[in-house]
Amino acid sequence: MGRPRKFDYDEALLSAMSVFWAKGYDGASLRDLTKAMGITGPSMYAAFGDKRELFLKTIDQYADVDGCKPVVDFEAEEDIQKAVRGFLEEVIQYATDSGYGAKGCFLASSVSTNIGQVDGVDERVRKAIDDTDQRLAQRFEREKQKGTLPPDFPSLQRAALLYDIRQGYMFRGRAGWTAEELKRDLDHRIQMILSF
Repeated sequence: MGRPRKFDYDEALLSAMSVFWAKGYDGASLRDLTKAMGITGPSMYAAFGDKRELFLKTIDQYADVDGCKPVVDFEAEEDIQKAVRGFLEEVIQYATDSGYGAKGCFLASSVSTNIGQVDGVDERVRKAIDDTDQRLAQRFEREKQKGTLPPDFPSLQRAALLYDIRQGYMFRGRAGWTAEELKRDLDHRIQMILSF
């Protein structure tokens, strides 16, 4: 029977994600990773596998938990105007102050550079994008059923546009734009998303 873990699995995974986010997959050494995670090499291998498996687990963690808060808020808000505004404001906040030290989006700024380079990344990134598009589109579909949006409102296309605006904000945040700068054209973007 193995010894029980003496570390928090999720916290260690978030710490590893921060290293990959800041240094990239190739730039993150095993020493960097284990130091940030507060564990030994053997403990890392036992709990997470090799560096590639650890990287894939950080992608899954980000896509399942961290990357979803704006989407969860968007789904929960009953007023569609407030839902779109809340989604974009949450994204702007995250783009300019993620709480992990690195700005922007982990998938866009760190993970996507490894598409075609690290096995398993391609399908995870595509799944994260497709899943988000579908969830956003379902929220627009609810509005169509309520009659707030017309029957021919292009839900999936506007969901993709909303996601693409999110990624643009993330890129600008990574490049140093402030929240105030990103919010200047918020009303225009909301109008663009909901226009019919």
